[in-house]
Amino acid sequence: MKELRGIGDAFRGDDHECIEGGAIVVDRKELVRKYKETPRPMGVYRVRNKKNGKTLIGTSLDHNAALNRHRAQLRMGGHPNRALQNDWNEMGQEEFEFEILDTLAPSELPDYNPTDDLKMLEAMWVEKLRSAGDSSY
Repeated sequence: MKELRGIGDAFRGDDHECIEGGAIVVDRKELVRKYKETPRPMGVYRVRNKKNGKTLIGTSLDHNAALNRHRAQLRMGGHPNRALQNDWNEMGQEEFEFEILDTLAPSELPDYNPTDDLKMLEAMWVEKLRSAGDSSY
């Protein structure tokens, strides 16, 4: 089913059709299908306390979603890492940074499971940051 998105300048693209009068029609099912088929950015991320240097390192099949989840849990006061939550509560969100350390490129292999590769990347980053003096939560 196509839905009307608004009237304005004519626009053409893979997911849009222009109809008479400049209205843009979007094929919603097609957009949802493309979104679901788009590989998520997987890799290693960290939450770092800028004041004391402590870090929480993690991996995810969607590191942007993982960082958003950590932010939301901390803001809501329900993060599972109590030491991190306590520091957040005491120091405030301005003392923390959320960053992506490494991204794992998606594989073309149909049965590829990135779990082992993500664990290896995480171990490499833990060692690298530990040797640089970072402590962990």
